[in-house]
Amino acid sequence: MVLLQLDPFLNELTSMFEKSKEKGSVWVTLKRSSLKSKLQKRKLSSAGESIEYRCLIRATDGKKTVSTSVGAKDHQRFQASYATILKAHMTALKKRERKDRKKSTEAEKKEGTSTTTKPKKL
Repeated sequence: MVLLQLDPFLNELTSMFEKSKEKGSVWVTLKRSSLKSKLQKRKLSSAGESIEYRCLIRATDGKKTVSTSVGAKDHQRFQASYATILKAHMTALKKRERKDRKKSTEAEKKEGTSTTTKPKKL
């Protein structure tokens, strides 16, 4: 696993999405982390010091794994860039046209009424 700065991480994430466009998946996980070991955390808490938590972000396509750490100051900029990348590469989730569906529904209604005519009472 490679810990990158924000911009190189976003570039690698974009290339992962490009490589897996036709076939494959990209997993992105986000979690809270202080990037310190348990022993270091215990020492800080016993000394009464506060622990600064960051957001640890990992991305993998099954072959390559990259990660980055985002602080509170950079969070807004990272979130905006990440959202832009996701919107650009999730083409399979776009809405489809409804015109074809309406036409097929109207055609079924016409067929149903013409074949099921009731005999008239005299």
